[in-house]
Amino acid sequence: MRFKCTRCDEWHEGMPSFGADAPLFYYSIPVEARHDRCVLDSDTCVIDGQHFFVLGCLEIPVRGEAEPFSWGVWVSLSKNSFDQFVACFDASKRSHVGPFFGWLSAELPLYPSTESLKTRAHLRDNGIRPYIELEPTDHPLAVEQRTGISVDRVAEIFAHYEHGQR
Repeated sequence: MRFKCTRCDEWHEGMPSFGADAPLFYYSIPVEARHDRCVLDSDTCVIDGQHFFVLGCLEIPVRGEAEPFSWGVWVSLSKNSFDQFVACFDASKRSHVGPFFGWLSAELPLYPSTESLKTRAHLRDNGIRPYIELEPTDHPLAVEQRTGISVDRVAEIFAHYEHGQR
């Protein structure tokens, strides 16, 4: 895939992806308290021993391209779902487990509020991060997940992340 950035006018190769380092709730914890209250690693986060999050891929089909655009997003899970997720995390075959209901714990720019959209986290085999499916609503992000986006939309998202807001 190749696209022209809408801000710098340069051509870029490959499908970009963007994501958050932690769930939104993590950032509401005072920095000085995070070490004591949060356990954050590359795929999971537990806050106060009672809020459970997993990192997954919210994939958006790009019309005319084989590879989807991917948002790396955090989803809250119930303790039971989180325990099942962790129990099979290192298994090479795990796609038969779940899916798990969750709430999106992310705010994605260029959309109306995305926090707390309903999701399903689908485990995938061979260590691939879970696929995050949004509830099929009329929210623009959910619509894009169902209908896809253009390469121009990918360029718009890329420009926002690489060059900031205007």
